[in-house]
Amino acid sequence: MFEPDALFELAAEPADAVGFAELAAMPLGELMTPDWAAALAPVEKELRDVLTFLAAEVEAGHHVLPAPSNVLRAFRQPLADVKVLIVGQDPYPTPGHAVGLSFAVAPRTRPIPRSLANIYRELESDLGIPPRVHGDLSAWANQGVLLLNRVMSVRAGAAGSHRGKGWEVITTAAVTAVAHRRTADGRSLPLVAVLWGKDAESVRPLLDGAAVVSSAHPSPLSASRGFFGSKPFSTINRLLREQGSTGVTWELPPVV
Repeated sequence: MFEPDALFELAAEPADAVGFAELAAMPLGELMTPDWAAALAPVEKELRDVLTFLAAEVEAGHHVLPAPSNVLRAFRQPLADVKVLIVGQDPYPTPGHAVGLSFAVAPRTRPIPRSLANIYRELESDLGIPPRVHGDLSAWANQGVLLLNRVMSVRAGAAGSHRGKGWEVITTAAVTAVAHRRTADGRSLPLVAVLWGKDAESVRPLLDGAAVVSSAHPSPLSASRGFFGSKPFSTINRLLREQGSTGVTWELPPVV
């Protein structure tokens, strides 16, 4: 989700009592919800290896984003509650802005990244919801929208710098776990996967036949090539209702 020429106001990051090295030593059940811990147990070693790599990055003097307290934030909402999967690329590389949820930024970040501004523009076109000035998407996450970056960390100022370091194994397992959830009688749980751009499309083979909404990425470089006018939000809600679920309330509360 790198915005190569976006301008941001720097925001101070909160001090973390626990660093990446400490995270690497903690039980999975303390890092995420119990059902996510069970789903990701087969890749526990790989996750600990990635966290150890992040600790080494910090030890070498690099600034790693997001902060340790947020790096696994996507797994704080129960796996059982997920009904929409929105796949991002990697975190924003500007200090103070990566918050562990794809496309989101901290509530006070101004201006918001232009990919997110384009998402809001399409949301208004699709559902008539006026854009927010903030980029806090936690209200979506709280409704079962899994905002998952394919790569979950980045070196500050170096977009894509943590690709190929092990996150892809973790997020492959996460997407697979979401897609393969079943009810007691063997039926798939309601799910709509949102694949914006080529990186997101890479997870399509993992989706086990789940409903998919796909288009170009909302970045300024590609939004006009098929993202604008794609009406993803109304389509997601229609597909959820067809699966017997409820739609998402896409309007975000204001930040006060």
